[in-house]
Amino acid sequence: MREFENKVVVVTGGAKGIGKAIAGEFRKAGAQVCIIDLLETDGFVGDIANQATLEQFAQTVIAEHGHVDYLINNALPLMKGIDECSYEEFNYALRVGVTAPFYLAKLFASHFAPGAAIVNISSSRDRMSQPQTESYTAAKGGISALTHALAVSLSGRVRVNSVSPGWIDTDYTVYEGSDAAQHPAGRVGNPLDIANMVLFLCSDKAGFITGENICIDGGMTRQMIYHNDFGWTLQGEKDL
Repeated sequence: MREFENKVVVVTGGAKGIGKAIAGEFRKAGAQVCIIDLLETDGFVGDIANQATLEQFAQTVIAEHGHVDYLINNALPLMKGIDECSYEEFNYALRVGVTAPFYLAKLFASHFAPGAAIVNISSSRDRMSQPQTESYTAAKGGISALTHALAVSLSGRVRVNSVSPGWIDTDYTVYEGSDAAQHPAGRVGNPLDIANMVLFLCSDKAGFITGENICIDGGMTRQMIYHNDFGWTLQGEKDL
């Protein structure tokens, strides 16, 4: 994809997992990738929940490159539930998952190049939940809503979309049996499933797509599940 040669890409949480795959695919396509992560990398090390860190990171990117072509907000929020999540932890999850993507978009607003794009990594949990996941789910719901708000505010300047992954095995484990078969696509996902969509959304081929959320979950959120229907059985039923 020659259109990415020498493009400047910012990836938060780019040291491992989905973020690492996204950064790697952009690099293969010739882009210059700027990473920020809590983990030690060849990029910027820092906590994006901190306002000063975001400002320092943005200043570093602009000083080195002068502009930004693509911003990928991927950093992972804390996942804790209502029984154990404290007030401070819940707000920390929101700072990582919602406030930081907003503030980076604001910091880079006057530095986005023509044809720029933002891709936010949300989750299928923005529309469905398991117990004890409130901090993560709220953050992912927030970034999905932030996506269409930014798309409207930045219209004509930056396209903004989000991707909602389902079960993505970041170790590229190949699952068999029920784990795979429960997915309409017939398998568990891997980071390249997400990275490929991110690059597409940043490409000219997606030039008419903005404000959209694309769920990549092998079809899991599209199937209706009821006890004793089509082979689905609830285990450990409660007496009602």
